[in-house]
Parts: sequence; structure tokens; C-alpha cells
Amino acid sequence: MQARAAEELKKRMTDGLVEAGLTYAGASAFHTPRRLTLTVHGLLAESPMVREERKGPRVDAPEKAIEGFLRGAGLSRDQLEERDEKKGRVFYAVIEKPGRPAAGIVAEELEKIIRTFPWPKSMRWGAGSLRWVRPLHSILCILCDEGGASVVPLDIDGITAGDSTEGHRFMAPGRFAVRDFEHYQTELKRRFVVLDAGERADAIWQEASNQAFASGLELVEDRGLLAEVAGLVEWPVVLMGEIGAEFLELPPEVLQTSMKEHQKFFSVKNPKTGRIERFVTVANRETRDNGATILAGNQKVLSARLSDAKFFWENDLRVAQKEKMQPWRDQLANVTFHAKLGSQAERIERIAALAAEIAPALGADADLAAEAARIAKADLSSEMVYEFPELQGLMGRYYAEAAGFAPEVAAACEEHYSPLGPTDDVPSAKVSATVALADKLDTLTGFWAIDEKPTGSKDPFALRRAALGVIRILLEHKSVLPLQATFVKCHGLSEDVAADLLSFFHDRLKVHLRDEGVRHDVIDACLAMPGNDDLVSMVARARALSEVLGTEDGANLVQGFKRANNILTKEEEKDGVAYEFGADPKFAEAEEEVALFNALEAAKPKLDAANKAEDFASAMATLATLRAPIDAFFEAVQVNTDNEVVRRNRLNLLSTIRSTVLQVADLTRIEA
Repeated sequence: MQARAAEELKKRMTDGLVEAGLTYAGASAFHTPRRLTLTVHGLLAESPMVREERKGPRVDAPEKAIEGFLRGAGLSRDQLEERDEKKGRVFYAVIEKPGRPAAGIVAEELEKIIRTFPWPKSMRWGAGSLRWVRPLHSILCILCDEGGASVVPLDIDGITAGDSTEGHRFMAPGRFAVRDFEHYQTELKRRFVVLDAGERADAIWQEASNQAFASGLELVEDRGLLAEVAGLVEWPVVLMGEIGAEFLELPPEVLQTSMKEHQKFFSVKNPKTGRIERFVTVANRETRDNGATILAGNQKVLSARLSDAKFFWENDLRVAQKEKMQPWRDQLANVTFHAKLGSQAERIERIAALAAEIAPALGADADLAAEAARIAKADLSSEMVYEFPELQGLMGRYYAEAAGFAPEVAAACEEHYSPLGPTDDVPSAKVSATVALADKLDTLTGFWAIDEKPTGSKDPFALRRAALGVIRILLEHKSVLPLQATFVKCHGLSEDVAADLLSFFHDRLKVHLRDEGVRHDVIDACLAMPGNDDLVSMVARARALSEVLGTEDGANLVQGFKRANNILTKEEEKDGVAYEFGADPKFAEAEEEVALFNALEAAKPKLDAANKAEDFASAMATLATLRAPIDAFFEAVQVNTDNEVVRRNRLNLLSTIRSTVLQVADLTRIEA
């Protein structure tokens, strides 16, 4: 919130200054828990004079029209100028607005910003009307030049701007005067306030890493927590404490999550065992006992928090070991997944059935996949996941291992949620990938069945992310899965609804391939081919076509194909017939014509074999060999010759070119 507020202050203030005519050289924003700071340098001393000319009505226009023009311009009649134009004499208003001192503009803009600042939450206190995130204590606002600093005159609900501020609340109380920004920043540091949040974060990370290293341990990296903690302190003091021995056997993720969520502690692990053995907290002040009292208090609170976590963990382990998580699975029957899609238990049975069916496509064991699907979400009913929802899946793996399930099943409990985004890893284990795929397919087909599709930027059920997850799993596992037929089996989708869902997948696939550098027209050319619900085959075709089009032969082949297709389409439309009867080499007259016949004949078996084997790279390479004979044919041969028999034969030859090329991709969709 503070970081966003600092950037918002900078944006609003600089925008307001520029609109008022005050340009500047640069601006920087800073934040601490107790202050927002903006420095603008290179600001003009005053806004420039503005001269504006406005064209008015004709001199002989009705009096009311002239009066309206005068009111708009803010002038009297004797201040207007008369000028000759083609349609007669016309009134002109010349309005000169003198420049304004920077102090007045800054005061005006700053008051406007403070009174309308977009805090996510704000409060009103005292008798004034000002709302702020917390009570606003003081405003430091000065303009600096060679002559020194001058206070900007500003008063907001009794808070008057001045040239002084305070240092650290406890370590350096009392106000001090400020001369300029450099003096401000230096004096704050002397008074135990580090203004730059990035500097505070670097200091925290460096000191915490050093303390961990000195103890033979390793700080667990968490950049999000680092940014948050750096925003909570003005003078970071890093302290490392110990975790009670009775908690060291808790899973490291449980310790890390509990300490982060409840206490904002960093975890320190033993690199040899992977156990979390200590914690790092960041105080906001130095103390006479070097933080001993602070550490003691934190350790006491942490012990209470971890006692809860230990209680949850031990209870959950009993359920897992003695009852194989069955009570949790039973509880999911009372948990609604969606009002129109039934309970979580019903959904799990659908996922298990689908996982068993699609397992062969991923090379997974169908029975293991179904078993993994049935227990993968059981941990949602556990006490630990109820307390820490972010541990779902991970705790499922621990509990499945404790219950004695196969390692592949336990791994699937943790990994079936992946991938959660474009940078998240796809599950490499076949059982995990199968359950992840079934989970996402059930979600997508279910919401399509009840017509709850994403609209515009709204996607409350993360269906775009789920579709991208399906695409990435299929592509990375090279799994051939006909999606259209799979959709129809799920939730009883009709062919039309399944086709609409497939179109949604194609849109996601275009985004995915564009990120790889594959052009949209190349993707369209491949999507137009039969079997476009086999994403692995479709993507292999698109990548091969993209590679060929990057060569000179490929680019020229497209031009030759388009030339052949354009001539053929035009002549077929004119003659009212389709030239699809096969060209006869005996009617070939030119040497280049014979060469093209031979090239097409030689390419046919190679293309048939490559397409059958879905070896699209070879198919594209074979097509590229046709570039030279097609170019030579068009350079030497006139298609629309006077001899009607030869003309028809050559048009049939163009049809052979078209049908040959279209076996691999619809090049009509390739942009010139």
C-alpha cells in the first residue's frame, strides 16, 4: 500500500504541475511506515505566460451572439479586435494569462491531491473533513533555489505546511529544520530513518544472510516478505532467534508458512538437513540489551503459534495413518464446488473417471491415476489446510505418504494443481500430469456446460489459466488427446458447445505460441487443417511452417502458391467449372512445365509419408523443394494460352499445386 501510494503521489503531483505549465527535470518518490516523500528537481520558478486567440462571430452578428462570446472570453467589447476575412469583418479575442509562481501552483495541486488521495481504506478524525489512511501529523513542503528554502503556503484542516520534520519516533524524537532534499535525507539517516525502501530491504537481506551464515545456516529467500518487512520499519534491526526443539520436526513448509503469515518472520534452514531451525525478525529500533527483550517476546508468541500448528499436524497425521484420509473425503460431500456443478465429492469422482480414461494418452497407469484423483483433494478438509489454505496439495502429499499410498499417488496430491501460471512448472510425473489434466478439463467443461464462460477481462473461475495449463501439459508430455471427443464425454457437452470450447483453447494456444514468436497467420494456417483438436500435432505443424517461412525458399513458395491459387480461382469462377481432374504430362509443351510435373510427382510420396508420420518438418522441407520449379514455370509458361486443351491442362496443373500444398497447411491464410 505504501509503495503504491508513493507512486500515486508522484504521478498525480507531476501530472498536475505539467498541466499547470510547470515543467521539471525529474522526480522521485519514497515511503516509510510514517512518511510519504516526493522530491521534484529542475522545477520552473513560475509557469509561462499563455497567449490565446479565439475567433468570434462576425461584427454584424446578432447582439446576443456577441455577448455570449464576450462572457466565454471574459473580456469587454472594447477589448476585442476586428479583422478582415473572406466572409467579412470578424471579432477576435486575444487572451493573455500571466504566469503564476511555482509556490501557488504547488500548494493548489498538493491540497487537491491530499483531499482526494485514493487510499484503499481511510479514516476521518478530529473536527476536520480530511480523510487519510491514519491521522496526518505534519506536512513538510519547501521550494529550494540558490537563495535557500522557502515554505509553500498551505493549510489543510489546521495542518500548516512548514520546513521541519521528525526523525525516528523513539530513537530521535523532536523536530529539525530542512534546507533541501539532500539535507533532508542525510539528517533523517542521522536520526535513524532510512528513507529508501530498497536500501532498507538490501540492509535487511544482507544482515540476515550474514547472521545465518555465521551460524552455519541459510536464509530462506522470500522477496515478497522482504518487501513487506522493509515497508514496516524505518530503522531495520535484524535479530535471529531459535525455534523450540519440540517444533523442529514439523514440516519445513508448515514452519515457514506459520512464521511468515502470523509473525512476518524469515525462515533459516539447515542446508544439510533442510530443516527450519531458526527465524529472523526485524525490529524497528535498537535497544540497550541488543534486542534480547524483543527476541524473548517474539519467541514466546511464536511458541504459541507453533503449538497450534503442531496440534493440527498431529491430529491430521492420526486421520491419515489410521483412516487413510477417508473422513476428510467423506466431508467433501458436504462442500459445494458450484451450485450447478454439485459437491466437491461429486467432482472428484468425475475427475477420477476422466483420469483413468486419459491416462494411456500420457503413459500413466490408469488405476494409479484414478486412485490419486480420489485422494488429491482430501487435504482440503484437514485442520492444517483450513488454517493455511496456501498449503493445500503440499499437505496432501505428506498425509498420503503417511497413509501408505504409492509415491506416485502422494506426488500427485501436491502437483495436480500445477501449472498455476505461465511460469509455473508442468508436472513431470505421468500420474501427476494425468490428474492435473483431468482436474482442469473437468473445470473447463463444467463451466462451459452451465454457460459460465469468461467475458472480456472477467474470468472469476480462472478458466483461461486452466486452458493454458491443459495446453502446456499436453505439449510438454507430447500427449495425443483428441480434445473435441474428450469434451463431449465430459459433462455431456453437445457438439456445438464442445466446438465453442475448442475455439477457446485455440485462442489460448495462439497467445501461447505468439510468446514463442510464432506468427498469428501461421497458427491460423495450421488451425484450418483437419485434426486441429490434437494440439501436439497442430503445434508441431505450426513450428515447422514457421521455420520454413523464415527461409527464402519458404517465403517464395508462398508467393508461388498464392499466384497459382489466384489464377485458378479466377478462371474457375469465370468458366464455372472446378479444375480438379488431374493434369496430364503428355500435354506439357515447355521444358519448365515438364520439370514441374516431375517435381510434383516426386514430392507426392514423400509428402504422403511425412504427413502419415506427422513429420511436419520433413513435409515442409519437401514443399520447399517445389519453390524453384514453380517459379520457373510461371516465368516461362503462359497459363491462359489460346490452345484450350493446353490451357485446361495447365489449370489442372495449378490445381495439383494447390492440393499438394494444402495437404500440409492452408497457405491462403498466410499474409503477404
